[in-house]
Order: sequence, then C-alpha cells, then structure tokens
Amino acid sequence: MNIQLASSASAHDLRAVPPELVQGQARPQVRIVIVGHVDHGKSTLVGRLLHETGSLPDGKLEMLKAVSARRGMPFEWSFLLDALQTERDQGITIDTTQIRFRTNAREVVLIDAPGHAEFLRNMITGASQADAAVLIIDAAEGVRDQTRRHGYLLHLLGIRQVAVVINKMDRVGFSHARYREISDEICAHLDGLGVSPTAVIPISARDGDGVAARTPQIGWYVGPTVVEALDQLAPARQMDELPLRLPVQAVYKFDDRRIVAGRVESGALKVGDEIVIMPAGKIARVKTVEGWPVTPVSAPQGAGRSVGITLDRELFLERGDVIAHSSALVRDTRRLKARIFWLHDTPVTAGATMLVRLGTMESRATVVAIENAVDPGELSSVGTRSIGRNHVGEIDLSLAQPIAADTYSDNPRTGRLVIEVNGRIAGGGLVLSVDAGARGVPVDIVPVESALRPDERSARFRHKGAVIWLTGLPASGKSTLARALERRLFSRGGSPIMLDGDTLRAGLNGDLGFSAEDRSENIRRLAEVASHLARNGHVAIVAAVSPGFADRAQARRIADELFHEVHVATSAEVCEARDPKGHYRKARAGQIHGFTGTDGGYQPPTNAELVLDTGTKSVAEATDEIERMLAQRGVLFEELADLAANI
Repeated sequence: MNIQLASSASAHDLRAVPPELVQGQARPQVRIVIVGHVDHGKSTLVGRLLHETGSLPDGKLEMLKAVSARRGMPFEWSFLLDALQTERDQGITIDTTQIRFRTNAREVVLIDAPGHAEFLRNMITGASQADAAVLIIDAAEGVRDQTRRHGYLLHLLGIRQVAVVINKMDRVGFSHARYREISDEICAHLDGLGVSPTAVIPISARDGDGVAARTPQIGWYVGPTVVEALDQLAPARQMDELPLRLPVQAVYKFDDRRIVAGRVESGALKVGDEIVIMPAGKIARVKTVEGWPVTPVSAPQGAGRSVGITLDRELFLERGDVIAHSSALVRDTRRLKARIFWLHDTPVTAGATMLVRLGTMESRATVVAIENAVDPGELSSVGTRSIGRNHVGEIDLSLAQPIAADTYSDNPRTGRLVIEVNGRIAGGGLVLSVDAGARGVPVDIVPVESALRPDERSARFRHKGAVIWLTGLPASGKSTLARALERRLFSRGGSPIMLDGDTLRAGLNGDLGFSAEDRSENIRRLAEVASHLARNGHVAIVAAVSPGFADRAQARRIADELFHEVHVATSAEVCEARDPKGHYRKARAGQIHGFTGTDGGYQPPTNAELVLDTGTKSVAEATDEIERMLAQRGVLFEELADLAANI
C-alpha cells in the first residue's frame, strides 16, 4: 500500500505558509519514518497531523466520520490510514504507508511503519528510505522491548535525527514526572546508540495537545510541538552535493533511440557530461536528456528527478547498472560487508544464500562470515555463529555477479540494501565496506574469461577447481605435504599447481617487506592467484605460514566456496627439532616474517576443514587424509574419489 495524501491548492491548505514560500520558493523535502510499539498511537498521530496541517482532501474527514457512524463505532483519527479491512479488524498497521503533506517550512514525506513484531520486515522497507524519524511511546506503557528494537533499527539504518513523541499523556493526567521518567529512559537508550533526540514532546494525539499547539494541559513543557519539530528536521545529506549516482531502471527503444531511464539518487547530470556505466566500466557522453511534455531538456537534472537519457554511442546497459561521472566513480565489487537487521524465522548462518537488492540492482549472494551478532532488545551479544530473528549483526557477502555500490557513509541513497529469502523481505541494512573490484585500474577495462568452461576442465581432470590452503608454523611440513599432494593428484591425471609462500616471495611478491600491511598484501596476492587458478579448474595448493587469522579469513573470502583450509598443527617442539636452518628459531626471535611472541605470533585456525599433525603422521598418511577430505567435499570425481576413500 502506498497512500499519498497531497494537499489541494485551497487557501485552507496553505493557511500557515509564509507568502514567500507560496510564491515559488521550494521547501526542502524531508522523509520521516514514524515508528513505535503497536497501539502506542502512530496512526492516530498521523491522522491528527494531516488535519492540523490542512492536508486532508475536501470532505475526507466528514466521509470517515459517516463511515464510523454507520459501523456503530466512535471516530478514530487512525481510520485515515487503515485502508485494509484486516487492519481495522485487528487494530494493527500491517503495511507501510507514505503520506505527503506540507508544514510551514518543509515538504514532508511521512512513512508510517508497522510497530507489531510480526511486521518488522515492512518497517525495514519504510525506514530504509528515511532521513529522520519520529519515535512514539505510550505514556502509560513506557519504553518497551519493541521500542528499544526500533531505536536500534534506526541506528542500524544510519538515521541520526530522531524526534521522540510521548503520546497518550491524557492517560497519566499529563504528569510532568511521568514525562521526565520516560524521557530520561529513552534518551539514555538512544545516547548509547550514538543518537541524540532532537526533541522529546509530550502529546495527546487524540485531542491534539502538543501536536500543532501547546495547551494548558502541558503548560509545564517549553519545547517544540510535533509540527515545529518536523520543521527542524532536514535531509540527512544534501543529495545534490554528492557525486552523481543514477541507477538504471529500464532501457526503452523509442523512435530509433535507446532511452536509458532511472532516477537521479544523488548529484546531477546534463547534456555533454562524460559518464561511466558501472560495474562494466563503459564510458560515454550524455547526448540528450529526455523529458515530458517538453523534450529534450537542457537544464541540469538533480537528485530526486526521474530522467531519460540517450548516449553518444551504442552501449549495452541493463537494469541495475549505475551511472556516475568519470571523476567520481562508484566502486564495482563482488564483496560487501553490511550491518543487517534480520527478520526471517530461520537464523542466517555462514554459507547461507539469499537475494540482495541495492537500488535497482539484485544479485544472489552467499554469507561468507558473520560478526558482532546482537539482540537489539537487550543490547547484548548473542554470539557470532548466526543472526536470529529480530537480531542485528555484521555479515560478509560474496555476490554471484559484480555490482556497483557505495558505503552508506559515502552515499546514503546507494549504501542501503534489502535482503530477500524465498521472495520475502528477510532483512535490510547498511553497506559498511566495499572491496573494490577495479582496485584503481582504468575504468574501461573489461575482464576476458577463459574460452574453456569449468565443466570442460573438470571432465578432463576428474576434479573440480579448489584452493587447498596449508597453514602452520615454520618447519611444520606444509611445503612437504604440498609437494606430495601435487605429485599424487598429477599421477592420477589431475591438474594440481603448487604455490609456495617463500617461492612467491622471491618473485611475484618480491616487492613486499614484512610489516603487518605487507604480510596481509602477500596473503591477498596468494589468494587471488590461487582463486584464479581454482576458478579455471585447477587445484591450487598453497603452502604459507599465513600466521594472522584475519589474513586467512580474507583469503577465504576471496576464494569463497573453493577454499579448503588445512591446519598443519605440528607442535612447536617438533618444528624446532626438525629445522636445521633455524627458520623456526628466527621466527620466534622476530627476525623473519615479522613474527613476535614465544611461538612466532601464530594464530591457529578455529574452523579449518582438516587438522593434521606431521609429528605423529607420515607424509603419505597426511596426504591420504587430505585426499579423503577432498573426496568427501566433492572436489574429486568418481574414480579419484573412490581411490581416496579406499586409501
């Protein structure tokens, strides 16, 4: 449901509007989501606001009063929004409704989001569009768990302007003490989230106290009314001042022209601008800007304008592409880190697949890792293995196709995402970081894929592509095992390729030192090369100390489902005893690889697919175990898997 109630052009609608605004000066538009626990009076407040600002169509109020009389029930302001019969029967707002009206200084788009726990997924959609929020609390019931969840959700979605409304003050005798009690509690909660309320307003939405006027009942209150508080809210960012972002919604063929249509989310564009279409990195110039009823349009088209453009060359564009200026590119990526609010009954776990939407783009995605899962009702950590319903957490996503995206801090309009599972909204949140795919290279580069399909290589090699990542202390036996596994797979017709950390240090990574940053870059390059080989059907066998947990986690994110970690967990004593060149002793002393600490600063894996101890197993036995693991994980095909299983 998307109800839009716009004011008419009568003098009544503009009764409180300054003349200079009526005579053509545009008011700033602010999008405000109104949230609160079920039955705390959101719909009543919205109905009263429409009345107080003269935004009801002529005869609407009288019609609803007549309907209420026919039903034999008293009129309620909430009936203005209860457009669904089920809402009237159950007394709860189910969908998200957008209401447009104007105050003295603002064009307001008020988004009425559902407060019932079962409909939080609809609230995600509504709140994700907002610049500011009104959080409503029942004076009699006070701050509830759902109120705290809504506060956390506003924090999650990056909304920093929040006006708090304490409704139904008539039920507590307009008690100043009760107002102070609730005000102190909600302000402490929001302050803990980094959100400072712009106002805390006592009202009775039913009777109008504090909505548009101060009444004797709240004579002790000296702050703004609700309408005045709305006038103090502003768009979180001036979208026209940000770089151009034009997500492509559709491409139309019209009179031999291909018109690219979409809405300018930020920045502005005009005829002659050089643009880049991401994620492909194609460059063109804007030939014309189409409009209706007059076309073409010569004036710059800014944020919020829906436009159609033609280009100076024939390029293939599709829905989900993002147009930007060449001087301020949007990043292309297959990796996102996001803070999400999860709404699905089934908790999200590492390995889960879902549909991710950013603007007009959508892509299948896999959850690579989960961090910082929190119950927003209690503001307490609930572990990091999964994110349950109505909980918050940070996830690393691997996307099935490259997309163009910004972080929320860079651009709120293109930095919010929505997640779908089985066709239903399952969560939403903010993009925290983007791993740029281009990494600073010229934008008009188009990667060329191999002429051979992965299944063609698999049919020949009898295995899938894979990255076998052997990690462990110096002298633990990683390279020895890598060589043995390479020989074993090759002898059976496979295509293994060994990537030894020290060998690559002498060539590809010879420009790197041993600082923490250089060690991380060393592992990233290893992972990128290994991943490229694996995606082309080879088994890349990496032997590298890779001491840092975070660096190995990055390697796992790069290789995704192709990554298989083997922890060569040989003891420090065995490593030192079998190390004639003193590599292990030097590592302990911090002389090589930048290691520190009594055992080289090595951080052992906690989720390796296989753990081996070469102090207790022979090379052949350890190689057998790796091969069995590959068979169990579906890397080896048929006869190779049978051979491995029978070893």
